[in-house]
Amino acid sequence: MATNRSTARLVRFAIFALGLLACGYILSTGSSFSTGPSTAQTAANVDKAAGNVDKAAVPANEASVPAAAKPKTNENVASNGERMKATFVTLARNSDLNSLLGSIRQVEDRFNSKFHYDWVFLNDQPFSDEFKAATSAIVSGTTKYGLIPEEQWSFPDWIDKEKAALAREQMKEQKVIYGDSIPYRHMCRYESGFFWRHPLMDEYEYYWRVEPDIKIYCDIDYDIFKWMKDNNKKYSFTITLPEYKATIPTLWDTTKQFIKENPQFLNDNNLMEWISDDKGETYNGCHFWSNFEIASLDVWRSEAYRKYFDHLDKAGGFFYERWGDAPVHSIAAALFLPRDTVHFFNDVGYYHVPFHNCPVDPEVRLAKKCVCNPQEDFSWKGYSCTAKFHTINNVPRLKGWENFAD
Repeated sequence: MATNRSTARLVRFAIFALGLLACGYILSTGSSFSTGPSTAQTAANVDKAAGNVDKAAVPANEASVPAAAKPKTNENVASNGERMKATFVTLARNSDLNSLLGSIRQVEDRFNSKFHYDWVFLNDQPFSDEFKAATSAIVSGTTKYGLIPEEQWSFPDWIDKEKAALAREQMKEQKVIYGDSIPYRHMCRYESGFFWRHPLMDEYEYYWRVEPDIKIYCDIDYDIFKWMKDNNKKYSFTITLPEYKATIPTLWDTTKQFIKENPQFLNDNNLMEWISDDKGETYNGCHFWSNFEIASLDVWRSEAYRKYFDHLDKAGGFFYERWGDAPVHSIAAALFLPRDTVHFFNDVGYYHVPFHNCPVDPEVRLAKKCVCNPQEDFSWKGYSCTAKFHTINNVPRLKGWENFAD
């Protein structure tokens, strides 16, 4: 009987793992920014003044700005304590508008209608008036629109373009997801090293990254940014999983070289054992799925991360391979932050195709008015890294989690 159950469990796990791969190996950053029309042809058309605040954010001539895009007052901000210097941030194209509006509506209804935090939109092309008007109409805080500098969305001078092109050809033959995409690589590099440097982000201390086509399943009736600060949390997540190894063959070796040259940045209470099963010799691929990210901008502004990104960038792996911002952010958070400053939000409820985060404790679902199926929750499945995160940190799991493990 025990042998039969073990065999059946292994079969179920194998089927589950194959199903995940069939979902398109969506194992790195989940941004939809790369799925629209190719940016390769448009990067050269970015305004030479890129990097300056979009004039629609702080208009010189307000008459030229759609009324809905003008800054709002915050008369109805919840008066339950200190207001944080925080914002939502979204990397999007004009063509993402319709799918993005649904995401904004989810966030506003579940959280921001009570707190009215700002929203920063970033694009490698100017946002259309339609995009500005539609997004500003449903955001309860002030909306801001930024243009990405051309040098942050193009090949750096040190990249061998022929070598990069050959790498894309090889990945295409190997059917690596986004393996032949230039825009996707620009997006991953930008999210890794530049979004937090945009002038529009300068005034903020915390951010919440939001992608098109996501869902927030539960009410968030507290100021999540203030909670992060009050509890000394620097980085938070909802979904974890292993990275698709074919996209990062040399990322860990490049990281180990950086650590060897800069041992002072390795935190004494780090999460090395979460990302490595052999004390740092190899990377097990575990990463925080960065299409949901609530974090302190100080993490990326730190000397450790700036130097780490520069080291990775010079190595060329964003273009010679297909390094995603999810493993880059995750490795950095795991190595440079104290482990107790990294947090799993088990009461938010989140969906980005194909994975669900749904609180498995029925009391939490009722209290938070969640609208999700706990049977679909990914947190405690065998392919998730979330159980390991709880184990190595001795963090209590939600009641009843064992009923949803597989």
